[in-house]
Amino acid sequence: MTVYTTMDSPLGELLLVGEESATAKGGIALASLSVPGQKYGAAVQANWSEDAEAFTEIVSQLRSYFDSRLTRFDIEYVSGGSDFQQRVWKALEAIPYGTTLSYGEIATRIGAPRAAVRAVGTAIGANPLLVVRPCHRVIGASGALTGYAGGLERKRQLLDLENVHQAA
Repeated sequence: MTVYTTMDSPLGELLLVGEESATAKGGIALASLSVPGQKYGAAVQANWSEDAEAFTEIVSQLRSYFDSRLTRFDIEYVSGGSDFQQRVWKALEAIPYGTTLSYGEIATRIGAPRAAVRAVGTAIGANPLLVVRPCHRVIGASGALTGYAGGLERKRQLLDLENVHQAA
């Protein structure tokens, strides 16, 4: 069963979508975390059930992150995406809080040629779990902020929260 809730955040209202899971803390595996106006963001569907209580653990972790008290999430995710996307997303999850990597560095980490930066960027852009799967920590080779489905201003907000200062 698909459930959802919304929560206020410094990025605006977040839409959290999840699936019931016997192994997840709180019983919900996170399928999507979207911000308003997000490219490819989730939209509430008629057959989904609103259930704020089901997301208590996830919301608690997000609030702790936004309050700078949490640097690594412990949330079960709904699996999805192609094999390549999963490799890229796993590499995102390994980027430590407060650090950044370039698209080329992600390509290298997953064993793809550095020329695969466009494919890496496409996979990152398809990440359904903004914030918790930290695609905001991926920047251009020059250190510039580039591409973020939630908008570059939100990417800057997240990096500022983590005290990462990059070239504009």
